[in-house]
Amino acid sequence: MDLGIKGKRALVCASSKGLGRGCAEALAEAGVDLVLNARGAEALEATAAEIRSKYGVDVTTVAADVATEEGRAALLAAAGDVDILVNNAGGPPPGMWSDWDRDDFIAALDANMLAPIALMKALMPGMIDRGWGRVVNITSGSVKAPIPALGLSNSARAGLTGFVAGTSRQVAQKGVNINNLLPGIHATDRAASLDAGVSKAQGIDIAAATAQRKATIPARRYGTAAEFGAACAFLCSNQAGFIVGQNLVVDGGALNATI
Repeated sequence: MDLGIKGKRALVCASSKGLGRGCAEALAEAGVDLVLNARGAEALEATAAEIRSKYGVDVTTVAADVATEEGRAALLAAAGDVDILVNNAGGPPPGMWSDWDRDDFIAALDANMLAPIALMKALMPGMIDRGWGRVVNITSGSVKAPIPALGLSNSARAGLTGFVAGTSRQVAQKGVNINNLLPGIHATDRAASLDAGVSKAQGIDIAAATAQRKATIPARRYGTAAEFGAACAFLCSNQAGFIVGQNLVVDGGALNATI
């Protein structure tokens, strides 16, 4: 399928690896020029070089922490006018309700709610002026079914989801579509970290912890970054112009819900 976005320009956050990289590669395959961001410069430059070589698109890199004002300023200065924004950030660490204090919640909100909102506020006016834009926020299946050990993530991502629900319906008439992608368990560093936590807590090896979690997924496997990226690219396409303010779950059927 021709997604109709060749020649567009996208900013993809946290895109040196994992789900962010999957989204960047899918957009590059569709002919989209990229602005890639991550905190680690070395991994970011390696990813950019591979994408340039494989897809022949223009790739700009910005090593910065978008949870900070300085990081966002550097990223926005390099990005300029973009047609597509993919917001993404690693989730805060798991734990118990008794583990977290105010500073922990502020850090989670900065990374997983306030930073995406700040980038949307900065970039959507240009999209509105041009009459076309796409925003995809990578959140979590936990906004539909909260995960007890991920209370910080549950809180911050639910706040972002509420913001998108209202804002998406205010800008849709201007040709700008905002939607959220809710990943379940994918084969990324995040999954490995969570599996390690289960391994330690239950006194089992990593293979057993992974097998245990796979058994909870109807597809009986973890997702791949490539198939997640394909879902992102579709939401960024011309064909997705009538999809507004939705929360698309990509989790192999793990969330047992009708809505």
